[in-house]
Amino acid sequence: MAESLTWSDVLTTLLERRDLSVWESTWAMRRIMQGEVTQAQLAGFLIALRAKGETIDEIVGFRDAILEAAVPLPVSPDVLDIVGTGGDRVGTVNVSTTAAVIIGATGIPVVKHGNRAASSASGSSDVLGALGLELTLDPAAVATILDRTGITFAWAGAFHPGFKHAGPVRAELGVPTVFNMLGPLCNPARAEANAVGVAQIERVPLITGVFRTRGATALVFRGDDGLDELTTTGHSRIWEVTRGDIHEHDLDPRDLGIPLAELSDLIGGSPEHNAQILRRTLEGEQGAVRDIVLLNAAAGIVAFELSRDAGQVQRPILDRLQEGYERAAAAIDDGRASAKLSEWIGVSRELASA
Repeated sequence: MAESLTWSDVLTTLLERRDLSVWESTWAMRRIMQGEVTQAQLAGFLIALRAKGETIDEIVGFRDAILEAAVPLPVSPDVLDIVGTGGDRVGTVNVSTTAAVIIGATGIPVVKHGNRAASSASGSSDVLGALGLELTLDPAAVATILDRTGITFAWAGAFHPGFKHAGPVRAELGVPTVFNMLGPLCNPARAEANAVGVAQIERVPLITGVFRTRGATALVFRGDDGLDELTTTGHSRIWEVTRGDIHEHDLDPRDLGIPLAELSDLIGGSPEHNAQILRRTLEGEQGAVRDIVLLNAAAGIVAFELSRDAGQVQRPILDRLQEGYERAAAAIDDGRASAKLSEWIGVSRELASA
């Protein structure tokens, strides 16, 4: 029985390079979410799991336990989440966060789910906090912001309070762990449309497999340079998950008229520095950052349209990305993206002071 398990049992299984079952995985994550684990046990668990390699069953069990313990977010699941797993250790600007604002400005509802950086300099909540967004609002306020602005942020620290038990260990380890994969899979809105960048190629089958198991729609992608984004330094690979099927594509950004960039052109810094870059990008600044942000915004738009109409998968991916790219570029160029950011921040502050 699962209740007779101990951390010693779980760690022994992993050290013997044997996989955990769904219920064993659920048992372990429930204990983590409840704080019924020592820092030493948790560090050993995360490293042993990473060394063995995670399985789809393990990720499903972890996800189930996290969502079971999550604070509910009272919104329709007919929304998009665009997120990266992190862990590419490159330190780029906040691409998916900037793309989320642009997508919201096109009229697509976005529930961005994220946390403070665990293994990088600036996570989504770090940069949004630097921009002045109120992050620690209650679920009703988070839902109200979505209703009023079409975009909202579900801070993992508020909706997954159990994550606080893992935060210090993750920060001290400083390497990607299973939590990097779980974040994109545990949006409290249970988003039906997902655009997920994955840094580690070996984790792509796990993430696509979990989405397929859930019957969810997702666009999963990875740059050949290791970025957890659609890259503009070279080719990217895309996996479309819909109706239980997975379709794989190769993307050369030059096929969309995007010039190749140098990785150095995409490097960010502190949350404050990245916030300045985000604002300038939304205000129309040209260059490599705009290009990669628009490309990833296009991916989010494609993912949302796919969730509305699974038949979209029959159309060439390049055509759909081109349409999304043009929609995203128009939202910057006509001022909607910058205005959306201001509106979002303003409403969050209004509700925080209410």
